Amino acid sequence: MRVALDTDVIVATVRSQSGASNALLAALRQGRLEAVASVPMVLEYEAVLMRPEHRRVSGFTVAQVQQFMDGLAALVIPVTPYFLWRPSLRDPDDEMVVDAAVNGQADAIVTFNVRHFRPAATQFHLDVLTPAQTLRRL
Repeated sequence: MRVALDTDVIVATVRSQSGASNALLAALRQGRLEAVASVPMVLEYEAVLMRPEHRRVSGFTVAQVQQFMDGLAALVIPVTPYFLWRPSLRDPDDEMVVDAAVNGQADAIVTFNVRHFRPAATQFHLDVLTPAQTLRRL
């Protein structure tokens, strides 16, 4: 299964080692899941993880966030958004996830904000799943 991970899933991964998001990262490392991401997505992941509130909860230092991001970048399939499918959503930050999913031929977008991605999912025939739903499909 190939997916595009919304930033909220990446944040949940570092904030809780026992959640479904963390299990998805393990599946990614094991090769049971493929994830696509563009450079703007990876930069957003890093910027959000660097916020003091997320580092405080995760216990990560700046260097550990960078190390985590290096590992994640090595696992994802890089996608160059040749076509920008905008605007299809209310939140401009969500648009890059849709761009990566469509251009990277993903099966689904994984997010905690399923409702936000429904318009694009319908338009591009993508599933929009929570991390728990994605685990059940694996």
